[in-house]
Amino acid sequence: MAMYNDKVMEHFMHPHNAGDMENPSAVGEFGSPVCGDLMQIYLKIEDGIIVDAKFRTFGCGSAIASSSVATDMVKGKTLEEALALTNQNFVDELGGLPGPKLHCSMLSEQAIKRAIYNYAQEHGLELEGLKGYDPTVEDIDHGCEEE
Repeated sequence: MAMYNDKVMEHFMHPHNAGDMENPSAVGEFGSPVCGDLMQIYLKIEDGIIVDAKFRTFGCGSAIASSSVATDMVKGKTLEEALALTNQNFVDELGGLPGPKLHCSMLSEQAIKRAIYNYAQEHGLELEGLKGYDPTVEDIDHGCEEE
């Protein structure tokens, strides 16, 4: 476990916002068939603000830590502000991830985008941060390596 810093270990061992959410406003799911990591992000949205976020993640320590910090970071943000967050924001907040594990933060970013996309579709919203976004594309560099 020496490849992970203390903050990553803290989010892995004691993840924030883990679990299901009753009556979420939006749900996004993203997974890597190569690695087997799967993330579900649940958002509670009121007046365009994400007031709560939870997750369920099946995956490695980096996947769980990325989900934990991502849900922390989207709370209190508008939908556009949340869409502007990138995997690099999550990595920076965690104090870094080992190179082979950077793909986990990308999975968190995509799960959040899918949740917001699903919400926007359901509510007829056009969001600047979703222009050009295609939720059917799953072509990200998974960069998976054996742990």
